Amino acid sequence: MELTAREIARIAGGEMLAGDPDARVSSYAIDSRVLEPGDCFVALRGVRDGHDFLTDAFAKGAIVALVSEAVDAPVAGATLVRVAEPLAALGALAGHARTLMADTTVVAITGSAGKTATKDLTAAAVATSRRVHASPLSFNNESGLPLTVLSAPDNTEVLIAEMGARFAGNIAALVEIARPQVGVITHVGMAHAEHLGGREGIAREKGELVEALPASGLAVLNAACDASADLATRTAARVLRVGRAPDADIVVRDVVLDDELRARFVLETPWGRAPVALALLGEHQVENAAMAAAVALELGASLEAVVSGLEVTQTASLRMEMVRTATGVVVINDAYNSSPTSAAAAIRSFAHLRVTGRRLAVLGPMLELGSHAAEEHEALGALAAATGIDVLVAVGEGAEHIVEGARGAGARGSAAGGAPRRGSGVSVVTMPDAAAATGYLIDEVRFGDAVLVKASRAVGLEAVADALVRGASA
Repeated sequence: MELTAREIARIAGGEMLAGDPDARVSSYAIDSRVLEPGDCFVALRGVRDGHDFLTDAFAKGAIVALVSEAVDAPVAGATLVRVAEPLAALGALAGHARTLMADTTVVAITGSAGKTATKDLTAAAVATSRRVHASPLSFNNESGLPLTVLSAPDNTEVLIAEMGARFAGNIAALVEIARPQVGVITHVGMAHAEHLGGREGIAREKGELVEALPASGLAVLNAACDASADLATRTAARVLRVGRAPDADIVVRDVVLDDELRARFVLETPWGRAPVALALLGEHQVENAAMAAAVALELGASLEAVVSGLEVTQTASLRMEMVRTATGVVVINDAYNSSPTSAAAAIRSFAHLRVTGRRLAVLGPMLELGSHAAEEHEALGALAAATGIDVLVAVGEGAEHIVEGARGAGARGSAAGGAPRRGSGVSVVTMPDAAAATGYLIDEVRFGDAVLVKASRAVGLEAVADALVRGASA
């Protein structure tokens, strides 16, 4: 959205502090490292204070900066707009941009797992027939969603926005900005249970999306999720249930995984029946793809076009990324983040991988589960022990409950950092951190082995996967 500094000040309830009121911007950034010439830099306060990077921002070509304090112009001629709170101002600008999108359909996607994959699948399916703009990467929070709206080209016909929630009221705030006509809830699980009040609180929070939909809108729900029945009663919009349940409105049948863990299935819809072969890895992608198909078909795409869009969708970074190294080791990097739902899905899919050596699962803690942490980690360990994992490497503080769950299911343990004993069943190794796990695995893996890496992002297990790929390829 193109605005002058004067217009930005008016919409955001701010004032001109310095520079040219007629300075004009059409794009917005909150990170000076990725800022492009011509951007409006929004100086957010968080772990790092954006005001500390004003000089960098203007050096890289920022035209205007939104600030919350009276600061001197960092460079000669810099245009500064002062607002009470830059994050709120960013939301106000995005809300204004949304009012100008009278002919744009907004699709909002939330859920405890699968949001980004479903967003990417939906964008690919809808783009076969409409001009689409979608959230980049995982721009799904109180800053990412406004940036998504503000960056939409003027000719956007369908805007696809991912919405995440860590605290109560997050979804309500995001839908107030985006005002979606279509809402997708992938699944209600336990992600962020600590802050949202368990699964019941998570369902309430996710339900704020379908509650906000107009009566003329559409809610797409997962037929396999036991929270969907209640969610369906909370919306005035029409509801489509999607999944493997035979009474779903859009049904998934005959699901298989090939040797590369790519899902194959048959999609049965009111618009026809078609086989689908995904490039994405994991059985859990089937429901994500089917929900994406529901949106695209409702928006007028043909079934043939929808299938073609689904089949070319690529994996997002650090999400079930598979690398077969030159030395015959398979590394699956799913370390972007972790929750009980996504971790279980990764392990179940990993169990289908055909290997000549061993399966090693490197699992770290799933954060923000609060009082549910012990139970959920024990369940994850038990699942790893039951699904053909040969070696479970539990990493970091908080992973001890994964070990307890695995041992409760019959796994054999070892001293911390010790080598697992051989024999039938899963062996358990504990490591204090990612660096220790890396050292152990570099020495341990050999030709024919496969390694899955999964944990919450703060644990940093992507470094383990990167080192394995480099080390095993050397």
